[in-house]
Amino acid sequence: MAEKFNPAAHDKHAEDPREAQKADRETHEKLEAGLVDTFPASDPVSAAQPAPSKVDREQENPSLWNKVLAVFR
Repeated sequence: MAEKFNPAAHDKHAEDPREAQKADRETHEKLEAGLVDTFPASDPVSAAQPAPSKVDREQENPSLWNKVLAVFR
């Protein structure tokens, strides 16, 4: 089917609606998979992840001293 004429100028910085729908669909699929994997459960699935704790950050970026100690373990 032919597209309708749109007299508005094309906005090259606007987000492509097809890409936005694709991202929304992927997010929905991830949440749905998480819901199925946790059923039955008392806590709902969360789309947001908590910020890493101090311990997590230290494990991701170990200090030079921890790297040296790891060699001898």
